[in-house]
Amino acid sequence: MPLSQEDKSLLLKIAREAIESYVSSKKIPAFEAHTPALMERQGAFVCIKEKGELRGCIGIFTSDKPLYLTVADMAVSAATQDPRFMPLVASELSQISIEISCLSPMKKIKAISEIEVGRHGLYIVKGYCRGVLLPQVATEYCWDITQFLEHASLKACLPTDGWKDGAEIYIFEAEVFREEIRLKAEG
Repeated sequence: MPLSQEDKSLLLKIAREAIESYVSSKKIPAFEAHTPALMERQGAFVCIKEKGELRGCIGIFTSDKPLYLTVADMAVSAATQDPRFMPLVASELSQISIEISCLSPMKKIKAISEIEVGRHGLYIVKGYCRGVLLPQVATEYCWDITQFLEHASLKACLPTDGWKDGAEIYIFEAEVFREEIRLKAEG
């Protein structure tokens, strides 16, 4: 179900408030949302950037919670549990921006010709190795299908050609939206 501009604004507000509250008090506030789209049970990723650089990104493909609660949970996880980064601290909160990706269900593909760069995200599974890249990543780096698959393989801790032999490849779509850049006045 497509999100309205009001839904997107509310999800961004929920994500920011969840992060700010958790960083300062280790508590996630109670949130309410009642539109049908925000009550959907679907996966979502929340990515945090600081000065344009990735600062945390965590998500799930499916959820048994309404979307607005999933976003709150993923926002806190991205801020505090991404193993690539130290947890956010209060002094960073004014420097971050938030991007949310609300996911469609995944579909296992039979041929890489089913992948549309810029439209699809990738999830690669081979044995115990797993890696995901959101649709916007390929666009940001101007990758073609092969480069997208190679980088998804690397994310799964596979060699760049790990997608070719015996890997399961899934595609999904995402409705992606972000906060406007917030600049704090100096002085």
